[in-house]
This record gives sequence, C-alpha cells and structure tokens, in this order.
Amino acid sequence: MLVTLSILLENKPGALMRVTGLLSQRGYNIESLTVARTLDPTLSRMTIVVDVETRLRPHLMKQMNRLINCLQANDLTEGPNVVRELVLLRMRTAQENRTSILKEAEIFGARVVDSSVEGFALEATGDGEKLDEFVAVMATYGDIEVTRSGAVAVSLEPKKLRLSPPIPKSQGEPAATHK
Repeated sequence: MLVTLSILLENKPGALMRVTGLLSQRGYNIESLTVARTLDPTLSRMTIVVDVETRLRPHLMKQMNRLINCLQANDLTEGPNVVRELVLLRMRTAQENRTSILKEAEIFGARVVDSSVEGFALEATGDGEKLDEFVAVMATYGDIEVTRSGAVAVSLEPKKLRLSPPIPKSQGEPAATHK
C-alpha cells in the first residue's frame, strides 16, 4: 500500500540520509520524495510516498519518530489532506498542432512557461493520476521530455502541529544510537 508521510526534521547534514537509510534497510521502496526548508531555516519538511504493508505502518511511524533529527513524523494516508505534484513538459511539435495543444493544456490547467518556433514548455500541477493523463495526452502530439517533482502534501486536520520537546539526557548517560 502506498503511504504518504510528512516529516518535520532538523535542516542538518545527514538528516535526509537517516530517513532514506531507515526505509532502504527495511526494504521499503520510495515512490516519491520531496524535501525543502520551511519558514524556519533550521527545519525542513519532507514528504515521502513509500510502499509499506498496512500492518507495518504503525511500526514504521514509531521508527521514524525515533530517528535523530526527526522532530515529527505523520502518516497522511487516510486523514484529510491535499497532495500535489508538478510536471514540467517540453515538446517539439508541428505548427498545425499548436492550437490543439494549447486547448488540451488549458483543459488540464497547465500553463505555457516557454514558447518557441519549435515547441512549448508546459507546467501542470495536480494529483498524480491527473498528471499521468496530461502526459499521455501530450505524448500523442509528438516527442516530449518530462520532468516530475515528487508529491508534496499537507494535512487538513483542524489540530495544530505541536512538537514534542527533545528528551533530555542524564549526565553520564551515553548518547542514544539509532539504526
């Protein structure tokens, strides 16, 4: 089952590697991964779509929340949320197809970001299925080059995100190691 995770983590070297390492060590396939700095430059928000068996989801969430640099991991799969992707598509096409291409692009809510005598560069956002359909339609007009972002997601839960304070270490206690 594809699971959408939203992870708030410290914006530090190695943080992304720890998250992806945990997933790869357990044999989970990452379908999509996006990460960017938040309004607070010391934090990053990561959205991961990963293929996980339903019964293992709670265990995965516990492991994510125990990772060094991970402040909060949430499973957005079943709750109310918005998930979007971006596709940039470059195409070469004959002059006679241009009007049809622009009409199709408008239907999908895509916009032209560059135009030349040889073709177009188009940008579209939406859910993955809509973008798959958009790419398939545009491919019928000629050669295309496609670049896609990973999914970005936000929960629509009415509760405000709260961060747990870090667990204080006792003096003399060795630092916890996470695998």
